[in-house]
Amino acid sequence: MSETPTRDQSRDNAMSVAAISSERIETEDNAWTRRLVFFLRIMAVISVAKGLYHWAQVTGFIGGEEDAFENQPMAWQTATVYFAVIELVAAVGLWLATPWGAVVWLTTVVSMAVIELMFPGIYGGSLMVVGLEALMLAAYLALAWMAARERPP
Repeated sequence: MSETPTRDQSRDNAMSVAAISSERIETEDNAWTRRLVFFLRIMAVISVAKGLYHWAQVTGFIGGEEDAFENQPMAWQTATVYFAVIELVAAVGLWLATPWGAVVWLTTVVSMAVIELMFPGIYGGSLMVVGLEALMLAAYLALAWMAARERPP
């Protein structure tokens, strides 16, 4: 009375191969999301470079004796340590494309722009730095908006 169901072996084999296959089906449905992730990865590499640059300033790998970390004003030291830490944290979050990574990165972008504009005595008040930060922020917002539009509500 107990009948064992017969299974289609080809279907089972195809399902198991598809489950472990490393090839993903690429569609154009998520093109903006892929562009956003690519942008976030580029920003992660830039954040690592900026974070390591600030750590090089703290540790004395760059600059001369007169530019040593100990000889700088307290405001400069504080800002440099802040960016040395937060840029690397942002880089990890950006590389993983996590929401907190974007938030930490946005914090670094806005912080650098504010320091350059409001406290020019710390890093020199370069408008070029502010412009680059604003350009990166605008690019992120545009890509995030386009990526959000391609997802169904």
